[in-house]
Amino acid sequence: MTVREFAALQNLQVLVEGDLSREIGGGYCGDLLSWVMSRAQSDDCWFTVMGNVNAVAVSVLADCACIVLCENAALDEDAKTKAREQGVNVLTSEENAYTLAVSLGKAL
Repeated sequence: MTVREFAALQNLQVLVEGDLSREIGGGYCGDLLSWVMSRAQSDDCWFTVMGNVNAVAVSVLADCACIVLCENAALDEDAKTKAREQGVNVLTSEENAYTLAVSLGKAL
């Protein structure tokens, strides 16, 4: 399933478009950046409420397919700029991480 397909399935709003045709291989839920950095896998869809520049950096290091900001968490302007520069897909949803992760698990 691509980032674009998951966004359509869950009615996610795209905040920053990188490569929406990137395949999602799994999912990861977490907000402690050092924890995510050491445990998220390449091609994961990362569910978080962290919308800062450090989250974008972690996404790049972990090679995540996308970041999904849950519960309408904000993406700050520095993070938006960095995500554009790095080609990181950033999406948002009013749903919580659990609900989104369950949906992704069923879809995969």
